[in-house]
Amino acid sequence: MSIDARNRSIPDWFTRIRTRQTVLPRFQRFEAWGHSNVAQLFNTILQGLPVGALLVLEVGDQEPFISRPIIGAPTTGDRITEHLLDGQQRLTALWRGLYDNYEDRSYFLYLKEDEETGMPYYVDSLARWQKDGDSQWRPLWANQPREQWARRMIPLDFFLFDEATPRRFRGWANEAIDNQDERDRVVDEVSSIRTRLAAFNLPYLSLPVTTKTETALDVFIKMNTSAAPLSTYDVVVAQLEAGMGKSLHDLVAATRERNPTLEDYYAPENLALYASALLQERAPINSTYMARDFGRQLLDNWNVLLRGVSRAVDFLEEERIFDSPRLPTEVVVPVLVALWGIAPEGLDGEGRARTILRQFLWRACFSARYEKATNSRSLVDFMELKQLLSGSGEAKPAVLDDVVFPLPEPQELTSAGWPKKKERLARGILALALREGGLDLADGSTVSRSNLARREYHHLFPEAYLRRQELPDRRIYLSLNCALVAWRTNRSIADKEPERYLAERRDGTVLGENEVRARLASHLIPFDEMVAGDYDAFLSVRSRLIHAAMTRLCRGSSSS
Repeated sequence: MSIDARNRSIPDWFTRIRTRQTVLPRFQRFEAWGHSNVAQLFNTILQGLPVGALLVLEVGDQEPFISRPIIGAPTTGDRITEHLLDGQQRLTALWRGLYDNYEDRSYFLYLKEDEETGMPYYVDSLARWQKDGDSQWRPLWANQPREQWARRMIPLDFFLFDEATPRRFRGWANEAIDNQDERDRVVDEVSSIRTRLAAFNLPYLSLPVTTKTETALDVFIKMNTSAAPLSTYDVVVAQLEAGMGKSLHDLVAATRERNPTLEDYYAPENLALYASALLQERAPINSTYMARDFGRQLLDNWNVLLRGVSRAVDFLEEERIFDSPRLPTEVVVPVLVALWGIAPEGLDGEGRARTILRQFLWRACFSARYEKATNSRSLVDFMELKQLLSGSGEAKPAVLDDVVFPLPEPQELTSAGWPKKKERLARGILALALREGGLDLADGSTVSRSNLARREYHHLFPEAYLRRQELPDRRIYLSLNCALVAWRTNRSIADKEPERYLAERRDGTVLGENEVRARLASHLIPFDEMVAGDYDAFLSVRSRLIHAAMTRLCRGSSSS
């Protein structure tokens, strides 16, 4: 394979972009530069400094990769003759900056000295926005030639290279600048700068049309990882589109659309890799994802993964786990997706699978199974639970073994910290309490996905109340002392003693004390110890209630 080094001016690049001869392989990540990067590129060019070579792959009769145009460029045109493998950010910045098609920025050439470089002009941008129901872009002065010139700002689109641009700029200058001599001088200077931009050479390396797609992909990956590192997901995307002509972006987007709540639990891109590795009975690690056959098997298992996603999300919701902040350990998500993908559907087979997977979920939340070696253990659990689901497993899976991974005793539950932090046991206690119903202490509403965002972490024995007893933070911020309640409820309780605010709840409901007891019980909160104001007794009793519910669920039972 030979690589040719060639020259090409910015106008020539623009012609090829405008006619859709030069496009991007779709596996490339989308635009990543910020507005300061864009301005810096223009200023580097205006100083006559190099901005690096681009890389293209020549295209014959058939495109080697699925492609897309640069953002803002035409989607139809001539026959595609090259794929831009490296240089997307630079060409996109030049194209969008000069065509003024950024949604929230406008770029200007400031015709005054640059304090940093001493250049007599420089490029910078201005934030733009629209008010609701108003079609005008703000700030309003930035739409007026006179106001622009008062600040020595010239819209960057007047430096485009087409025949109409000089005439357009003359019209702008006539409106913006009163003095004829000054206007002529500015027109000449802008023409000179436009010529400088048009003459700038943006060199590129060209891979010949005979280059194998695997080789082109390898070059692409190596060039990108040496500059702006690609994620593992990016590489798998590239491999899929190169080898199979399939877009993982499209597959994941369709998964998002089909399961809109999936992202509440786990990033779909990462889940696609992790769960696919498990379905292939391989460890979910980089060497697996980079293997040449990984993409092919991912596609082969895609419908199984989709089925698993839908069933796993439904299962988590049935268990009243609605999002990742309330999930004790995120490792369970890809394992559940892979297992629900292969689990029996309907009747007793599905009922048995649900029991097994409920055991897995809650034991993973409460035992130390996933405290370390999560990748290897998730694969072992998938393999062992897969056998159990099929009825062929004889030995008890490690994750379900009380001897190997025992559940915490009540005393250990008593020391679990505040569940807003990412602590497995603390979140496990809260998740278990929510599974019992999590009724609000004042309005009586059941916790749900729709009202979860309006709930707050509430100290059952208020923080101020416990501080008056001179308790340290480690004794105040405990998961056993926490419940998720509506924000209005949290505000109304404030720092009141438990006996007082529970009395207010009792007096506020026609059902009286029995209703208050029921609401507390839906969080596994003991009523009598709360009313008595005995914090140590409360922690002791509640830890036993949590322990009993935990043990029941970890045996697979769904009933109280």
